[in-house]
Amino acid sequence: MPTLLHHPLDPSTRMVRLMLAEYGVPVDLEEIKPWLREPDFLDINPAASVPVLIEEEAVAAVGLLATIFTIEERYAPSTVAGLIPTVGSERAEMWRLFEWVNGKFNDEVTRYVIEEKIAKRDQRGATPDTGVLRAAKANLQEHLLYFAWLFASRRWLAGDEMSLADFALAAHISTLDYIGDIDWEAAGEMRDWYSRIKSRPAFRTLLNDRVIALPPHAGYADLDF
Repeated sequence: MPTLLHHPLDPSTRMVRLMLAEYGVPVDLEEIKPWLREPDFLDINPAASVPVLIEEEAVAAVGLLATIFTIEERYAPSTVAGLIPTVGSERAEMWRLFEWVNGKFNDEVTRYVIEEKIAKRDQRGATPDTGVLRAAKANLQEHLLYFAWLFASRRWLAGDEMSLADFALAAHISTLDYIGDIDWEAAGEMRDWYSRIKSRPAFRTLLNDRVIALPPHAGYADLDF
């Protein structure tokens, strides 16, 4: 059984966990706080980032892209249809939005929220920077408007079929939802999409997450929210 080095609220590892659950792959979870830069973890990944997927007698998959391609290569063909479209134009749109979520959205929203609200909890005397959080909140609203505009004309993020782009966005949104940073009353089409993907069996692994001394926002685990 593979082992995934992860943090419960890290969006990249949440996406990997969704993939594994969707493909029916059991996995051992080993929690890491990458921002602590512990020596044993740095020996595995000097970049001090998760996810890292470890399997016996195989080279560890280090980082998001290495991990998702390892999962797609080893598990998708023998289980269910993969999350990467086979049609070129659909695949291009999926990768465009995958990059948007894990690049632009992460850099302008999620990364700041995690640094200020989660990582600083492990820094003596550190307190969240309200200015940074205000900027992240403003950026979040702009991104949600764009995603809602996309969902007004398509069932899933990149088209009519669910893809890896949906799992990427769901991973980030679920992290923010755990903390209580999503106003679902104003989310429009985003709420319908999240309700559908949140109801998938693969999502149960995320809805059961709990972080010590940081309980989830009310409604986080509810399918009817």
